[in-house]
Amino acid sequence: MDNSDSGAGTWKSGELFECCATASELHLDGSFHLSTLIKFKMFALPGSAMDVLENMEGDSVLNLSRMNLDTVSLEDISEERKNETQQLLLTHNRLIVFPESIANFRNLLFLDISSNGLSVICDDILELTKLRTLIAKNNRMDEFSLPKDLGKMGLEVVNFSGNRFEEVPSQLLELQRLKSLSLGGNRLKTIPPNIENLTSLELLYLGGNGIISIPPELANLPYLSYLGLCDNRIQGLPPQLAQLNSLRSLSLHNNLLTYLPREILNLVHLQELSLRGNPLVVRFVKDLLYNPPSLLELAGRIVKSRNLSYSLKDMPGNLVSYLDSASKCPNPKCAGVYFDSCVRHIKFVDFCGKYRLPLMHYLCSPQCFSPCSSNSQSDCDSEDEFNIPQHRMQKVLLG
Repeated sequence: MDNSDSGAGTWKSGELFECCATASELHLDGSFHLSTLIKFKMFALPGSAMDVLENMEGDSVLNLSRMNLDTVSLEDISEERKNETQQLLLTHNRLIVFPESIANFRNLLFLDISSNGLSVICDDILELTKLRTLIAKNNRMDEFSLPKDLGKMGLEVVNFSGNRFEEVPSQLLELQRLKSLSLGGNRLKTIPPNIENLTSLELLYLGGNGIISIPPELANLPYLSYLGLCDNRIQGLPPQLAQLNSLRSLSLHNNLLTYLPREILNLVHLQELSLRGNPLVVRFVKDLLYNPPSLLELAGRIVKSRNLSYSLKDMPGNLVSYLDSASKCPNPKCAGVYFDSCVRHIKFVDFCGKYRLPLMHYLCSPQCFSPCSSNSQSDCDSEDEFNIPQHRMQKVLLG
């Protein structure tokens, strides 16, 4: 696949998700180029960023890419040209430190300084008060490379993919106007809980890192439309992700997922879901050990299932609290409850007529059958689901 955008308009969004299987095939080290997303009308980007991407020519653009520069000299650039320049391209040069002379472009909206040897962005960038889009992918930056007050800028689009960040820089989490953040192809292990501070965020791409888990706070982003978490080491999803009411695209391929939470069915606006390359298995429950319930739990189950009354007059407060913590078995054919001892069971259900998802259920005992799925045509007691050919399951689940 060509990394340029010249032919991107001929692809459907779904085809892009399926064809871009590795980070090397994606334009932004694993993320889609914003202009590509715009062509598919997948995301409503801020007006300034949209204007920049759609008008990459004319007097407002100064293209100094591929000129083998190790500094930016302004001797041959008039003051009028500096004032007119709104988009500055400095890609594929030899800039190790952010050139302080860039601060002379006071009306700059868009800056792309990708594919240099950049290791430091100095405080001079803070003078670019109108800057809205900062792209610095494929450099050598880490969490110590950014100015302390970067979070006070009015940035709406940031792409630092293909660098050496081991943590999400705290400055980025202070950008209140940020709508698009790409940190793919770095060395991230975690997503900080205060990612929830980016309440304007619409696109978040963190693919190609070493992320193990997802904090539930990620669900507190009301406008998030695209979430890219592919090519990591994620083993499970927090059920709180179902609160992402604006989510339209969820990229989870090439992780370590063995199941999905039932709550994912609540993502009614989800249009793109990528799951390929995960160890999703049908007979997951067969491989799990079941710890028999304690005598306390057995007694509690009898009290709850027979609706025996109890109060603080009858028993100590800790036992009353214990009985109140009972969870009802989700199987509609079972009236049982459980406390600490339960069986994790994987049930495949239809989702939007497109996918069959492995959802987690907690049952009261190994003898309890799986609850029926949301699909009325499903036979919840049928073993046919376990006999589906492997190639068919890959096509349905991972295709």
